[in-house]
Amino acid sequence: MASVALEHLDKVYPGGTQAVADLSLEIAAGELVVCVGPSGSGKSTVLRIVAGLDEPTGGTIRIGGEVVNARRPQERNVAMVFQDYALYPHLTARGNLEFPLRMRGLARDDMRVRVERIAGLLDIGTLLDRLPKQLSGGQRQRVAMGRALVREPAVFLLDEPLSNLDPKLRIQVRAEIQELRAATPTTMIYVTHDQTEAMTLADRVAVLHHGRLQQVSPPRELYERPANVFVAGFIGNPPMNLFPAVLAAKLRPDAGAAATAGVRPEALRVSPDGALAGTVEHVEFLGHETLAHLRVDSTDVRVIARVPGMPAMAKGERLRVAVDPARIHLFDGEGRAIRG
Repeated sequence: MASVALEHLDKVYPGGTQAVADLSLEIAAGELVVCVGPSGSGKSTVLRIVAGLDEPTGGTIRIGGEVVNARRPQERNVAMVFQDYALYPHLTARGNLEFPLRMRGLARDDMRVRVERIAGLLDIGTLLDRLPKQLSGGQRQRVAMGRALVREPAVFLLDEPLSNLDPKLRIQVRAEIQELRAATPTTMIYVTHDQTEAMTLADRVAVLHHGRLQQVSPPRELYERPANVFVAGFIGNPPMNLFPAVLAAKLRPDAGAAATAGVRPEALRVSPDGALAGTVEHVEFLGHETLAHLRVDSTDVRVIARVPGMPAMAKGERLRVAVDPARIHLFDGEGRAIRG
């Protein structure tokens, strides 16, 4: 395994579209960093640049401390797993696992040992003689991960590897990736649009927007201390409630300045003496909890409150909610977090 450092990375495509802008990110050896962001945020472009499949317009890529900008993909000792598996349909699972080792000219006995070790690790030993069309989606994804791991890469790159799986299988494979990390510590860069994957798998999460790095933090810190309005509104399901505010004199010297206040849905509590009163516009009963969508009286502000269980509640009902003042987030006029 090896460290990865991206220094002031830029990528501008023909026609002027800037996919990545001045992005700097350091990933320690053995660390799993998940890149997350909306469509077009540049996350997959970053992965392709590290792999050598795309060339940066500017900036430096280091793997294990060495600059690799001029190295071809096969010279970087990285392995990549794509969302569409990219298995050779005419080769068995064993043949797919052996393929990168054959390209390296590895001896047959060494190849067999590596393939059997990885097959055992991924629990696909009984599938080695099957063609991809004879495998389920989860099994194909495991073979694709095995083909990458059998190379013993310095860096393991995963581009939305679970996006083609159904929700139940996605949970299972996600757990298998966590087990895989424990068994084979490898530097991993994982790209996804799924926040659950990001928050459950990552040592740190890197949030991108319009090609710019917004914040890189451990999952809990990212959720509890978002660096700006974009991260606050993007991370969380449902996301943080955001509404206009004005800074008070006792809080800031720039009293009266426009700002944005934010509060997580779980920080709102239904209470007869709550400070906010509104009308229920929509209710989502989820079994273990209920999401109440309210429109605050005399405003266009809408908030979502997360309520435990399934209380009796209906559209058009009047509710009051209390706000935990210790859990209010403030952002300045530029959208940056105001730290108390």
